[in-house]
Amino acid sequence: MYAPALFAESRPDVLHSLMRAHPLGMLVTQRAAGLEVDHLPFLLNPEGTEAHPLGTLQAHVARANPVWQEVREGDAVLVVFRGTEGYISPNWYASKPETHRHVPTWNYEAVHVHGRLHIREDEKFLRGVLARLTRVHEADQPVPWRMGDAPADYLRDMLGQIVGIEVDITRIEGKRKLSQNREPRDFASTLQALDERGSVQLAAAMRRSQKG
Repeated sequence: MYAPALFAESRPDVLHSLMRAHPLGMLVTQRAAGLEVDHLPFLLNPEGTEAHPLGTLQAHVARANPVWQEVREGDAVLVVFRGTEGYISPNWYASKPETHRHVPTWNYEAVHVHGRLHIREDEKFLRGVLARLTRVHEADQPVPWRMGDAPADYLRDMLGQIVGIEVDITRIEGKRKLSQNREPRDFASTLQALDERGSVQLAAAMRRSQKG
């Protein structure tokens, strides 16, 4: 990923926060027909081991999805997480009327996770992944759904229809292109324009970029 120093992000805590806030990752794999992409909600396990110091990503796919049969154990893969993003108009820059030497751009956050793929079919792994996914994404519900709410025979049937995915992370790179290259008045006027248009998430991301 092309990431000039001003936009490059390498702090693990920031990258992990982005991945957790935007867990739907794009799993890029090389298969016989070429590059393929699957969109999967991932769980980040940042606690590393001696063998895998950067941690792992975990997910699952439908058994009908050919990815788990077309990849080889230990294949190199890429998982892309996209954070907040949006168009930036040159009309929003306070300095624009003076020179008109501005062009449109796009602000965004992205994390690229490189790793080695492993297929997991054991029930213990699958139950663990589903339980953690449920806890994370049901946490804000008034009455969180739990796996135990489903009949045992139905749950066994559902487990038989999925396959686990685990990625041993080998490298993480991040980019936060959030107008850090603009002079203070242009940055401020861009924030004002985003606030007026209700682009709350992008404006918040830009403000965070100024805090380090």
